[in-house]
Amino acid sequence: MPRTLTRRRTAAAVLTAALLVPLAACSSDDDGRKDTGGSPASGSASAVPRADLTVLAAASLTDVFKTAGAAYEKSHPGTKITFSFAGSQELVAQVSQGSPADVLVTADTKSMDKVKADTGTPAIIARNRLVIATGEGNPFRVDELKDLADTKLKVVLAAPEVPAGKYSKQVLDKQKLTVKPVSQEPNVRAVLSKVELGEADAGLVYKTDAESAKDKVDAVEIPDDQNAIATYPAATLKDSENAEAAAAFVAWLSSAEGQKILQDAGFQKP
Repeated sequence: MPRTLTRRRTAAAVLTAALLVPLAACSSDDDGRKDTGGSPASGSASAVPRADLTVLAAASLTDVFKTAGAAYEKSHPGTKITFSFAGSQELVAQVSQGSPADVLVTADTKSMDKVKADTGTPAIIARNRLVIATGEGNPFRVDELKDLADTKLKVVLAAPEVPAGKYSKQVLDKQKLTVKPVSQEPNVRAVLSKVELGEADAGLVYKTDAESAKDKVDAVEIPDDQNAIATYPAATLKDSENAEAAAAFVAWLSSAEGQKILQDAGFQKP
């Protein structure tokens, strides 16, 4: 074979090898970033950093978020979610006081607005509506809102500073009804508990709360034109030490999987 042709082939081989080295290095580097939980460009579970997340959530989300948390942990190995449930006003106070957490989910936008300097941009993940909760079998025959004004009836409501209490006041005021509750509770789950235990004859709770205790309470529907719609915003907290993982969880709540869990529990679409 002519020497000139041999030299050309050898040079071409050397050049090809030289070009392949940096390409292989880039490929290895990309794989390394994915394996170590780099930026979640694709939004896939493997791209989300592992973390222990603390989520502050409205009391009315107690049951559904336990289900959602378990589903999220299953699809995101290495991530653990700890929930802290309370009235939205209590959660806002915790954020204002600097309690360590990663995500905040309230039962109204006004509560979230109070800590907007401490959160990312909120996303509405669900909506809800009020019903009248009564004892099983509705022994006092509560059929509509005006029945709650009967002074012989023991009615319990959420406190005025609680989202459920604000929605309740809005609904009752709209119908020009005066209701004197035997107690005003710090969150909607406490209202439900009073009715479950027979300590109250009726109370205003979210539809999803009544659904979670359908073996113990009855739910009396409130017509749309008399009702109020509760809105649930979710946001990351700016002081979170797990910013990427927190953002991934908030985004997941709006995903098909997250929405199915919320809607199966009776929550309405955002």
